[in-house]
Amino acid sequence: SLFRLTVARPFSTSHSSVDSKEMKKFQLLAHKWWDEEGEYSALHSMNDIRVPFIRDTLLSMSSNYHLGNPLSGVKILDVGCGGGLLSEPLGRLGASVTGIDPLEDNIRTADQHKSFDPVLASRIQYKSSSLEEIVEDSMETFDVIVASEVVEHVADLETFIRCCSQVLKPEGSLFITTINKTQLSYILGIVVAEKIMGIVPEGTHEWEKFVPPEELEHLLESNGFSVKTVNGMLYNPLSGSWSWMESTSLNYAVHAVKLGAQGQSGTTDAPSEMDIQQCSATAGTAG
Repeated sequence: SLFRLTVARPFSTSHSSVDSKEMKKFQLLAHKWWDEEGEYSALHSMNDIRVPFIRDTLLSMSSNYHLGNPLSGVKILDVGCGGGLLSEPLGRLGASVTGIDPLEDNIRTADQHKSFDPVLASRIQYKSSSLEEIVEDSMETFDVIVASEVVEHVADLETFIRCCSQVLKPEGSLFITTINKTQLSYILGIVVAEKIMGIVPEGTHEWEKFVPPEELEHLLESNGFSVKTVNGMLYNPLSGSWSWMESTSLNYAVHAVKLGAQGQSGTTDAPSEMDIQQCSATAGTAG
């Protein structure tokens, strides 16, 4: 029962899956992104584990190491970048970051915050856009895609992943963090976090849209990715801190690599116009 916004495109009869209900929800909070004690405090502290996870994974795959700027020369797409909570630390590590979010108010907030730091001015660019809208102009453009706390808000996950594949270079990395679909995630993620403790604004998440890691892995593997890592994550609301854990029954992080041409079965032709049209958008919510 997802309400879809149609993006006007000259030759497109397909849908965009930016979900207008999701958009309204996040629009109300667009000015709150950088309040570390506010609604997004858990996303701020998530940087303590998600940034090193991205950095160290990429460094372990690379022979080039720039001291002080370890991600120098790496082109990253932050999908559903929100107010730029993850784009900024990645930019500080030397990466060239493009942050996209369909909500203009989020991009306005992100741009304004970035402007306080001259170093970031040249390293980060933000666009108010869905993922599907950049596919045509960005085929195989990025070394890395980050979709943190986003896939639980998209309308069509398979098309979203296909779009990610299209804008990633062969052997590029995709990082996803999201929430599992378990009884525990319902109780802790929605009942406790939203209704009792108010850690997350009420109505932020719909349990129906949570994605089990097995399903995500299957979608990635069947769309030309090799899944390298799946790590469980735990948030402690009392200390406000995140840690890694064995179990993926609540939050989890995935690292997958797009197979190179020789690793793909079937054809490696450029995607057809039809493929590009089908690419799906995110409801942009990540930090």
